[in-house]
Amino acid sequence: MVIKQKHIYWLSTIILFGTLIATGILYFVYHDTLSIYFKHYGYPTYIIYPLAVAKIVGAMVILYNKNKLLKELAYIGFFFNFILAFFAHYMINEFDPFPSISLLLLLISYFTGKKIRP
Repeated sequence: MVIKQKHIYWLSTIILFGTLIATGILYFVYHDTLSIYFKHYGYPTYIIYPLAVAKIVGAMVILYNKNKLLKELAYIGFFFNFILAFFAHYMINEFDPFPSISLLLLLISYFTGKKIRP
């Protein structure tokens, strides 16, 4: 049973945080295109670069798994990020499954990680 939970933890964690590192890098590469989307969702464009850095650093903190406090802060930061992304899409009547799927993977990663590590 523990081995199965460990696999679920690592699968959800690597998929989610690998994707977040990749999207964080893409925020730097496609800043102009993302500016259009951020304006459409009602967010200021000056948060694109800080959000990219936060995604990359937060994902690395969770994957590196050395500081428990920083790891908890990264998880809660991503939780709020996905909630805000979901409602940004919802408020303009546009469905995007990525925030919902990301939130689900985040919750799976967090709670299975709590079970396999005391």
